[in-house]
Amino acid sequence: MNKVLLLLLVYVFAIFTRSNSAPAPEPDPILDINGKILRTHTTYFVVPVNHKYGGISLETTGNEKCQLGVVQELYDVHGGSVALFPLNPKKGVIRVSTDLNIAIFSTHGCGDQSTVWQLETYDSKTGKYFIKDGGVQGNPGPKTIRNWFKIEKYGHGYKFVYCPSVCSKCKVICKDVGVYMKNGQ
Repeated sequence: MNKVLLLLLVYVFAIFTRSNSAPAPEPDPILDINGKILRTHTTYFVVPVNHKYGGISLETTGNEKCQLGVVQELYDVHGGSVALFPLNPKKGVIRVSTDLNIAIFSTHGCGDQSTVWQLETYDSKTGKYFIKDGGVQGNPGPKTIRNWFKIEKYGHGYKFVYCPSVCSKCKVICKDVGVYMKNGQ
């Protein structure tokens, strides 16, 4: 009787300690306009779905020559080329809803200044947050929380969002990255 009870307890223990959860499936890969998977160590052009305006690039947005903001071009169809750096670059594939750094290759000649995106502090005049250069690639944590973005599926394309999850103790306000127009620009 004791052997049967012991065997039954071992069996019950084995059932409760066995992992019933399968590994979470990886998010879908992001596809370019030709249906090919976006990969690390490659540059891309970000263009709007409606083609009313051009791609994105870095432009002077402040009073200083090298205070660069991420802007959507009015006429340049392609804008600047963009590199995407996921949290785990070893995977080689850029996936939906995963943390990544974004860098725009610029011709502005601001020396060694980083072109990695970072969220600026809140602009009380416009009630908006803007994106500028000067971010840090990699090094996830509280000090770099403003440098992490995601790409989400949106209709027949994708959209950029600021909603980093690289810091579990950081509080962030998740927002879509959009276009702010002022005086026709």
